[in-house]
Amino acid sequence: MSHEKPQANSAPAIAIADIEHALVVDDPREWSRSRKWCVLATVSAASVVAGLSGTMYNPALSQVQEQLHASSSALAWSLSLFILLQGTLPLVWSALSEFWGRKKVYLVSTALCTIGCIVAALSKTIDVLIGMRCIQALGSSAVMSLGAATLADIYEPHERGTMMGIYYSAPLLGPSLGPILGGILTQAFSWRATFWFIAIFTGACFLLFIPFRDTYRRERSLTYQAALKRRRAIMSAKGSESSSITQVAAISRAITPKPENPSGASPGDAKKDAIETLARERDLEKQQMPPRAVPTDMDDLKLTIADVNPAKPLWYVLRRINNLVILVASGLIFGLSYCIAYTCSRTLANEYGYNVLKIGLVLLSFGAGCLGGSIFGGRYSDYVFRKLKARNGGVSAAEMRLESTIIFMPLLPAATIGYGWVCERHVNVAAICVLLFLTGLFLIAIYSSTLAYIVDANTGRSSSAVASNSCFRGTTAFIAAEVAVPLQDAIGDGGLYSLWAGLMIFANILILLVLWKGEAWRRKWEVKEAGGKRSVVTTNPPTS
Repeated sequence: MSHEKPQANSAPAIAIADIEHALVVDDPREWSRSRKWCVLATVSAASVVAGLSGTMYNPALSQVQEQLHASSSALAWSLSLFILLQGTLPLVWSALSEFWGRKKVYLVSTALCTIGCIVAALSKTIDVLIGMRCIQALGSSAVMSLGAATLADIYEPHERGTMMGIYYSAPLLGPSLGPILGGILTQAFSWRATFWFIAIFTGACFLLFIPFRDTYRRERSLTYQAALKRRRAIMSAKGSESSSITQVAAISRAITPKPENPSGASPGDAKKDAIETLARERDLEKQQMPPRAVPTDMDDLKLTIADVNPAKPLWYVLRRINNLVILVASGLIFGLSYCIAYTCSRTLANEYGYNVLKIGLVLLSFGAGCLGGSIFGGRYSDYVFRKLKARNGGVSAAEMRLESTIIFMPLLPAATIGYGWVCERHVNVAAICVLLFLTGLFLIAIYSSTLAYIVDANTGRSSSAVASNSCFRGTTAFIAAEVAVPLQDAIGDGGLYSLWAGLMIFANILILLVLWKGEAWRRKWEVKEAGGKRSVVTTNPPTS
């Protein structure tokens, strides 16, 4: 009888390897177009909270300092802690979403954000306000990481660039509209009105998530499957151990000691022979007795909060070199966007004498550029991706997503250094608006493609991958917030953004490195995680 080995490129191998297309009940990718748009609109609306929470508070800082008798260091903590927590806490939300599902995390996080904003609006001391800002960061951080994972649940890879661009344009409205809304509310009412506004907004998002249909399917989650495998192994080991002990006890009771000793051996020797016989026959007895049942169906086992380990999914993402390199590049790009929004306000206030409202209107040009870069960059990314896929015989690789960034690479450092020096020379504000728009356009056009790549390159771990991206993004934003003002005072806007232009060139080099070597790095870890079986390592299957 002959045995044929499965071919490496056979269809069954693809079906087994591609957990992203595992068969599920009520497949979100087969939902109607209108339902998918409803999901996109819901998560996009909720993601606006992240941007608004961080920027609406800024125009009210002087009023907060006066009314709560806060020191400058306390105000700085209320800003930097928010940034740091909003960037790192998505790791926890991501891990929870792999067990609870997306919907429960959305509901819990928006409820926490609403409560934090309400208590912050009623706070009487700066310490309470800082604590509630941390709760606000905890709640608002979830949607930023889970939104992209939700889109990965419902859209195929060749659609994600466009949809990621549309989705990511929503949180970009926050940094643009936040200072304007914050300034208007602070001048018309007080700093407390900014928190009441966000509380009402997040409360409305909470209501939107009540009828929300969950897009998460645990059959397509590598994190859930790995935890399930560990739990089954533990239960199987416990079941085998318990069964063996029961068998030994039962057989021991069945052995009746003989009263006579014809060989003259001692009773201790007879007992020793019985135990040796039992040991020799243990395997046979174990096969004959019915084994203790171990659940085999997924529904028979219910994982709990004890199975949640944010560190392990993060490690699985970061140990891949292609992920680590692209996350560093992505973090640097986001750090630039935060630094611009932070230092531009100081420049316009100190050098141009602008008030809060005028500063917000100028920053709208940066927001408009980011919005255009998100929508246009996403569509262009999908166009290049489909073109390369067709040229490759209908077979795609995640690294194809990064090809679209090449055209923007030389433009971003040029726009960055140009913006710094027009601010340094105090050129007409129209020049600042133009360069803010161009910088935002090129920056987010690249960022949206790197974000889509992070999702595509981590099949079955999209939530953990996006959470890792948020962690890098939050860390670089925190560092940028801490060093931006000292550097701006020391070397001016020209020197500061010449330095950032150099960092953007470095980020471009990292992206090109992933474009060149990323597929080999990714395939290496896919083979290792699949147990060394190359037959199960495949690229994304052709999709219509």
